[in-house]
Amino acid sequence: MSTSNEQAPQRPLDFERLEEDEMQARAKAMYQRYDKRRTVRHFSQDPLPLEVVRKCILAAGTAPSGAHKQPWHFCLVTDPGIKGQIRQAAEQEEYRNYHGRMNAQWMSDLQPFATNHIKPHLEEAPALIVVFRQTWQSDSSAPKGKSQNYYVQESVGIACGMLIAALHECGIASLTHTPSPMDFLAKILGRPSSERAFLLLPIGYPKKGCQVPDIQRKRLEDICTEITPKTAG
Repeated sequence: MSTSNEQAPQRPLDFERLEEDEMQARAKAMYQRYDKRRTVRHFSQDPLPLEVVRKCILAAGTAPSGAHKQPWHFCLVTDPGIKGQIRQAAEQEEYRNYHGRMNAQWMSDLQPFATNHIKPHLEEAPALIVVFRQTWQSDSSAPKGKSQNYYVQESVGIACGMLIAALHECGIASLTHTPSPMDFLAKILGRPSSERAFLLLPIGYPKKGCQVPDIQRKRLEDICTEITPKTAG
């Protein structure tokens, strides 16, 4: 098989190196903002400025991806009828999860959050973003008309994290929902066979008086190990 040594076009990097004081201030402010981010299950039905949401999706689309294939697709759903179909199908799958698919440990871990198979937020939230991972892409020049994608799970996961962060920065709450299996989402939304649902994300403003579980996040020393010249070896 022949390979090409031709490089992609290059351009100067647009990058601003900051003074350390500014870096410290930004890091502290970012942590404080993100530490306030919480999963929301009770949404106001107030409409969202959809142009803001579109910009957040564009921000997610700047995520790095294997061979720059950008193997994701975002469906922004505001149609009440489609949201109703998604809720009905999701609750059917979730009923099976809560009544047999989940093991005892899983059910025990969920108990403090009082979740069940009933998902009213799928209709109450003013919008849903359904994220699909593209296992391959159509390419007439490739064998069988299919172009391979690489590191799809990792790439789409990074994009989803950036999407949630962008929404939070803009004052929009979200809920990560994965009613596995999620094949019904591609069917309802008419997506091609190359795509698989990755994440169902209800978004909106929290309902007035919204309550969330009083939980604690892990400390830095619980999630980070620093390997320094002194500690290595």
